[in-house]
Amino acid sequence: MSTTDKQPESDCSIRHGCAAIELIIDPKPKDLGGFSVRRSLPVRERRSVGPWLFFDEMGAAEFAAGSGINVRPHPHVNLATVTYLFEGEILHRDSLGSYQAITPGAINLMVAGKGIVHSERERPEITAQPHRLHGLQLWMALPETDEEIDPAFYHYPASSIPGTLVDGVPVRVLIGSAYGLTSPVKTFYQTLYLEAELQAGQSLLLPDCAERGLYLVSGQVQLQDSQLQARQLMVLKAAEGVRLTATAPSRLALIGGETIGPRFMEWNFVSSRKERIAQAKQDWQQGRFPKVPGDEEEFIPYP
Repeated sequence: MSTTDKQPESDCSIRHGCAAIELIIDPKPKDLGGFSVRRSLPVRERRSVGPWLFFDEMGAAEFAAGSGINVRPHPHVNLATVTYLFEGEILHRDSLGSYQAITPGAINLMVAGKGIVHSERERPEITAQPHRLHGLQLWMALPETDEEIDPAFYHYPASSIPGTLVDGVPVRVLIGSAYGLTSPVKTFYQTLYLEAELQAGQSLLLPDCAERGLYLVSGQVQLQDSQLQARQLMVLKAAEGVRLTATAPSRLALIGGETIGPRFMEWNFVSSRKERIAQAKQDWQQGRFPKVPGDEEEFIPYP
């Protein structure tokens, strides 16, 4: 997705009474034209969790026939995007010539590297009828040595993503390794991204990594003396043996990974170097990025 915010605002509270919790973030809705997202990262108090720099929940959105997601071509540099849906479908096109509809349970990984342009729309057969869309979109940093690699696009069907039961809780390891499973999705840093669905009363021991963020898509969970409500991101400290318990049927996403160095972000550009962002801005304004085949007519101007 495209963002016009340089540094989104969120309501955050710092918890000193719970040894495992560093921060709880209440994301504020952002209107992207026709639908809204809830943005948890970045915020003033926390710019990243592991390699993850950006975290949006899209929807759940209801669309009447004739309407839907319609994000015009826009550029990225020096990052990778991850799109994952719970409901609905998005049609991804990019300047490499990729044309891929993503459906629930699958993963689209787009590596911007030295520069890529993409659009996110919906196929006519989807927009012809009332439909819903709900999912997550994240950006992750590339290591400095990989920031200028050639752009690439990878699609992983739902059937390729490993899952298991952990104490009766269904868990899917979307990226990285946990619970004895390893995802096939390409990584650049030590990275973790998993989802779990708990019934009321079930508990789950969270895997350890240097940095972790727990996002509750729906439901309510208890972690030590704190409760996490739906659509909150809880940033966890590096503590072992963190176990949560669902107090209502709940769906959650856990993100994290190794600590990275600082990154600069402006509009859709992320880099370890400010001058690279300035160059990308100039390149977009002067039309030097490649076009998206089949979607050449429109674009999002630099705000």
